[in-house]
Amino acid sequence: MCSFIRFENLHELKRICHWGPIIALSVITICSSMAIIDSVLWYWPLDTPGGSINFILLINWTVLILYNYFNAMFVGPGYVPIGWKPENPQDTMYLQDCRICQGYKAPRSHHCRKCNRCVMKMDHHCPWINNCCGNLNHGYFTSFLMLAPLGCIHASVILIMTMYTQLSNRISFGWSSVKIDMSLPQRNPQYIVPFGIYGFAASLFALGLAIGTTIAVGMLFFIQMKVILRNKTTIEVWIEEKAKDRIQYYQTGEEFIFPYDLGSKWRNFRQVFTWSGVPETDGIVWPVREGSHQYTLTIEQLKQKADKRVRSVQYRVIEDYSGACCPITKGFKTFFCTPYTEEPRIQLRKGELILVTRGLPHWMYGNKNLKRKNAHGCSIENLATAWSQLSYVWCQYPAFFCMTTA
Repeated sequence: MCSFIRFENLHELKRICHWGPIIALSVITICSSMAIIDSVLWYWPLDTPGGSINFILLINWTVLILYNYFNAMFVGPGYVPIGWKPENPQDTMYLQDCRICQGYKAPRSHHCRKCNRCVMKMDHHCPWINNCCGNLNHGYFTSFLMLAPLGCIHASVILIMTMYTQLSNRISFGWSSVKIDMSLPQRNPQYIVPFGIYGFAASLFALGLAIGTTIAVGMLFFIQMKVILRNKTTIEVWIEEKAKDRIQYYQTGEEFIFPYDLGSKWRNFRQVFTWSGVPETDGIVWPVREGSHQYTLTIEQLKQKADKRVRSVQYRVIEDYSGACCPITKGFKTFFCTPYTEEPRIQLRKGELILVTRGLPHWMYGNKNLKRKNAHGCSIENLATAWSQLSYVWCQYPAFFCMTTA
């Protein structure tokens, strides 16, 4: 058993029992297995030096991909300690508080509703590893994004050459027709291996997965490297864009400078990738560029949060909604425009109030006002927790069925 995988409890082991890891591991297994089988039995047998080298490379790709994949999954992003507070009590005025974690959000950290913890340097919650990508596993995750396309490219070459070789041996030309025999086995001095329609279909299916993975994961790798070289996360890119919009909207004349871009791509790169695999920082205190300080970004976040409250529009629910991810009963447009996210939807009851901050066609993003819930059985003790859990989740768009302006 590999020493880098440590299951601290049953909860960690259950991370694999999720549609994301199941699909990801299935793709890796299918592509690797078919590439190895086709390479050894058809394209490049082990009794040649080239075949042996090719076989070793295929095995190495698989091991490296799985090593970084499982590390990204089980090492995790690193979490802000429960009840965390800055050493200087006066610094709390620059930070957002988290009621669920009963403390403050450290710089660059964000609360993940799926993990139910504040994550250090949170980039995003990735369903493919069923975990967040953050401070501790960002390097492993990005390495996986780099190795997976490279391994799939190698597998694709093997699969294409195998299918070409087998098809060329089975094509017979007549005076007026071309026939392909996919039923008879091909005979090799060492192997008698049937390569019928099922074998061809399996190789073709694996090739499709390999090419699709190369394109999709390759694009994700490009996006990750782009933000890493600027020492940002995808969330911080969004925060920076909102900062520019806020300054332009209010014409404040201020200039927002992202504090964690150290000015050197190599220094930014070293923030994520180290020889030991352990990041240089502790996830709480970060080196910043000249002219900035530890709370430059958190101060901007507080400004944006206050601006969001000002811009919020209150709606009143006019129709019940169960909170289903894909509500079939609410119309085809709403069903097919469902946001691609695992975030829970708000369960709505007629007459409740919703504070909407922004929206997309057929869906809106907002907060549920739970103050009225107290009359329906919600105790004072769990009111704050319930509010935090329901904040910033998707709710239905009023133009179609559920809300009107209050």
